[in-house]
Amino acid sequence: MLRLTLQGMRARWVTFTGSFVALALGVGLIAATGLALAATFQAPHRGPERFAAAPVVVRATDTLRVSTPIGERTQRLADPRAVPAEVAAELARLGRTIEDRTFPVSYASVGGEDGEGAAAAGHPWSVAAATPYRLTDGRAPRAPGEVVVAAAARERDRSGGGVAVGDRVRVVTPAGADSRTVVGTVAATDFESAVFFTDAEAAQLSPRIDALVVHADPAAVRKAVQNAVQNAVRGSGSGIDVLTGDERRRADPDPDRDSEALVAVNALLGTAAGITCFVSVFVVASTFAFAVAQRRREFGLLRTAGATARQIRRTVFAEAVLVAVPASAAGCLLGAVGAPPLAAWMVDSGVAPSWFAIGDQTWPLHTAFWTGLCVAMAGVLTSSWRAGRIKPTEALREAALDNGTMPPSRWLLGALLLLAGLGLLVWSLATDPGEALKRKTYITRPMLLIVGFALYAPVLVPPLVRLVTWLPARLPGATGLLARENAATGVRRTAAVAAPVLITVALAASLLGTTATINEAKANEAAAQTTADYVVAAPGDKGALPAPFVTRARSIPGAAVSASRSTAVTVLEEGVALVRSEARAVDPAALAAVSRLPVASGRVADLDDGGIVVNEEWLTRTVGQRVRVWLGDGREVTLRIVAVLRTGTGGNGVYVTPRNAPGAPVDRVDVAVRDGADASAVDAALREAGTATRTTVLTKDEWLARSHPRSSESTRLGLLLILGIALLYTGIALANTLVMATSDRVGDLAVLRLTGATKPQVLRLVAAEALVVVAVGSLLGAAVAGLNLLGLRGALALLSVRSPLVVPWGGLAAMVAASAVLAVVAAVVPALTALRTRPVEHAGTRE
Repeated sequence: MLRLTLQGMRARWVTFTGSFVALALGVGLIAATGLALAATFQAPHRGPERFAAAPVVVRATDTLRVSTPIGERTQRLADPRAVPAEVAAELARLGRTIEDRTFPVSYASVGGEDGEGAAAAGHPWSVAAATPYRLTDGRAPRAPGEVVVAAAARERDRSGGGVAVGDRVRVVTPAGADSRTVVGTVAATDFESAVFFTDAEAAQLSPRIDALVVHADPAAVRKAVQNAVQNAVRGSGSGIDVLTGDERRRADPDPDRDSEALVAVNALLGTAAGITCFVSVFVVASTFAFAVAQRRREFGLLRTAGATARQIRRTVFAEAVLVAVPASAAGCLLGAVGAPPLAAWMVDSGVAPSWFAIGDQTWPLHTAFWTGLCVAMAGVLTSSWRAGRIKPTEALREAALDNGTMPPSRWLLGALLLLAGLGLLVWSLATDPGEALKRKTYITRPMLLIVGFALYAPVLVPPLVRLVTWLPARLPGATGLLARENAATGVRRTAAVAAPVLITVALAASLLGTTATINEAKANEAAAQTTADYVVAAPGDKGALPAPFVTRARSIPGAAVSASRSTAVTVLEEGVALVRSEARAVDPAALAAVSRLPVASGRVADLDDGGIVVNEEWLTRTVGQRVRVWLGDGREVTLRIVAVLRTGTGGNGVYVTPRNAPGAPVDRVDVAVRDGADASAVDAALREAGTATRTTVLTKDEWLARSHPRSSESTRLGLLLILGIALLYTGIALANTLVMATSDRVGDLAVLRLTGATKPQVLRLVAAEALVVVAVGSLLGAAVAGLNLLGLRGALALLSVRSPLVVPWGGLAAMVAASAVLAVVAAVVPALTALRTRPVEHAGTRE
């Protein structure tokens, strides 16, 4: 039997080579994405950075800790408190202390372009001694108006257009914009961009003490802090941290940035790995099943010669193992080689942090190898079982023509998958429409529908073939008619070749269309809720608008101004889940003049210091109920729900008053021109205030384009990673399957030549059949994408979001065209090679 198996493989080397290539590339993709995913499970260990030279650092805690029946739960505070003056005074008795202040600034060269400039963090110069910052040029600031800036080596070169000692820079601080002189530079770091002021000026710009560097015994510091806290911050909900050793890293700017960066990369690679695994399994199983189906005449002959069904199945499985083992091993090698370039591309494109690299984990290679082997075995299982059941007297007829019938098991499995995909859609629309907007939902549902449609291919292919060939079959000549009959009767061949096209169109249309539709919906929702004519927002996540700009904006005649602050509130739901919600601190009267919030119940105008506006995602969401929350600084309060907002696309947050957001600076100003006011005068005054304070003033449309882009760079790169790898593989699989299918039809092509068809006519027929199959796969993929997008449209309607569906016609047309070109080339080239041999030598050749 082994000898017979090897002889069959040698005779059908094209088929087995195609199976080998499909499996090797599939395993390679799984291995590469698996290795990249494994590298996201652990961030590199970093010691203290900003306070690396500080013996002890004292600061107000930035973590909320709440005890629950299942243990302590924590959340980061949005607005940590300052170190109380009493605590600072107590610690000053122990030894030398340095007060650290951190406040948002930006700077740009005097005479440069208008705008906020480079975002940075302001500090007093004295704290630099406890940090890695050391002067590389110039001196320390000694007088108001002097600053030291962090600059890379190349930026300190004047010829490079950077900042150098002696330059005049325009610095924007919370107090406004002023020209200052650079008297020194320090080496740049990767954790922040710093600007240093004199201690006195820093204290004027930011009076609060954010941290203390204490030169004293840590035990004594802890004892002093404990005594001072009992009097200074009792009941405040915000304690004091004493940090030494590696704990000092908690005082670094964004100490969790490495792990947070890995969370985003992990989500992206997890999605890519899931789609890659699905595509690989789908294509490999389809390819192996097709390879077995191609040999049904051979199996019939073996059955006629006396081979038993068990021997047939054993032969098929032996061949699969002989192909799958080396192919999986080759795929693991390809994955190990391809993973580092993948990681390098992610770093270069900004998708991953600069330190991201492939580790030494080996479990992804083991997983990929055994996945490939199991998928290959699964791919031949059904086909070999069916081939073994063919009776000897039916073998030849059964192998010569596909009858399109499906076994009951395939009907049942296809129905289950289609019902699961559609059932999940209906269930999410009925229970939680917002679930349809989440990535895991709009990625998983198309997979179920793709497999369901693929299982029903024997039933769907014949009518679709007749649909797409209705006109070509009626044109003069036999090409259209023959293409229709060949594609309709060779159901297995058509389904196998259409499978890569189906998955390409379905995934691309679903993902591109869904993300574009959601982005459009968010932009339309923001436009509907914002009635302001101008929106001024601080740069960065923790920026602040200069106080002089806010004051001048409020004094403009004919302008309705709403100044708001970013903060957060945290609520304990069901007694065990500590849930943080982003919030804005607003004046309800001013907010009403510049916004139109989607209120489901209650009145936003009733918001006061004892109230809160929540959304429908909150567990407690009945107007009049009281809810216990923790504010951005950690204080625990009980507030009354005055209004409930609709969920929308998920951006409708929480609203409180400024008194419930202590420490949060104004970071957004909305301005509306009052009825009857001079719009041009308001515009001129507002832009004058922006120019004077180096603050960018945007119209509503400009702000929407900047804050709610239809296609952001991060989204584009993420989709490129997720779809690029998978679609590249499906393209190769399409070409590979067509080569297998065309090479198996050399006998048919020879018969056409003997009946009088010329070489160009035969090649046109082969190309026409390839285009028919691509059209069938495109229609099936469009059906899957259409169901997915219609479900999304229904979810948006239930969420009261008015937004049209966005179908990426250009991208889909490009993908279908590329598939068509690839299919024609992959079909014509082997046909052209076969036609070089005299047709009489191939006539009657089937196996």
